[in-house]
This record gives sequence, C-alpha cells and structure tokens, in this order.
Amino acid sequence: MQEESFDPLLLGNQLCFPLYAAARKIVAAYHPFLKNLGLTYAHYVTMMVLWEERIITMHELGKRLYLDSGTLTPVLKKLESMGYIKRRRKEDDERVVVAEITKEGEALREEAAKIPYAMGCLINRNGDLFTPKEAAALKKQLYHLLHALA
Repeated sequence: MQEESFDPLLLGNQLCFPLYAAARKIVAAYHPFLKNLGLTYAHYVTMMVLWEERIITMHELGKRLYLDSGTLTPVLKKLESMGYIKRRRKEDDERVVVAEITKEGEALREEAAKIPYAMGCLINRNGDLFTPKEAAALKKQLYHLLHALA
C-alpha cells in the first residue's frame, strides 16, 4: 500500500484559509448591526478601544488593533468627522497624535452594547457553537497566532 504524501498546496490542508473565510463571514455578519450605527467593523473595534481607554496615542491604538497608521488614519478621520472622537497632537511631543473619545462617542457606546449579544444569538442560532471554555481557548490560540505574526 502506497503512503499518501502531504500536499501543502491543497486548500483543505491550509490553516490560513478557514481563518480568512471565518473572519470575512464574521465581519459580514456584523454589518447589519453596525450599519444601524453608521459604523464599519474597523470603526467599531476602534471605538471599543476608545471606550476602554478614553484617550490613546495613535501608535498604541495601532498596536492594539494590529493596524498600521496608513490603515488607521482614514478610520480616525471618519470617526472624527462623525463627532465620535477628537484627534490632537501632544503638547510635549508634536510628533505624537492622540485620539480622544467625545461625549457623542461615549453616547454611542450604549447602542453598541447591544451588538455582542445580537452576534452571540446569530452565531448560536442552531445551538451553542462553543462552550465558554472552548471560546476562551480559541481566543487564546488566535492571540498566540497574532503575537507570533506581529
């Protein structure tokens, strides 16, 4: 009997593909909930960090979101034009840009707080996909992967 060899170019042998496809599906599933708030997924995760930190440097925000400044700048510009954040340069170092949440941005948090529950219901509509322990383990593994690639 001949042993089958591993083909690294078969789509079914890739770890990256189901991660990519799942990420696209999750972002698409968020779309209707975020559309009601006028946000994209990139706006939403940026606001999540700002709701947590209130004031953060662009550099630190980029690290938290795994985004470079070229990707983050248009997101911040849009959120600023919507009145949710203010950007300014630090007085002691004008090279450093700081983002700060506004009262309007803080008020948006209340509406956005409904989204995680709605997504949980959507994902688990056919029964629990993951136990809380499994979900925590998956999140931990994904962060290990992110840190390895950072």
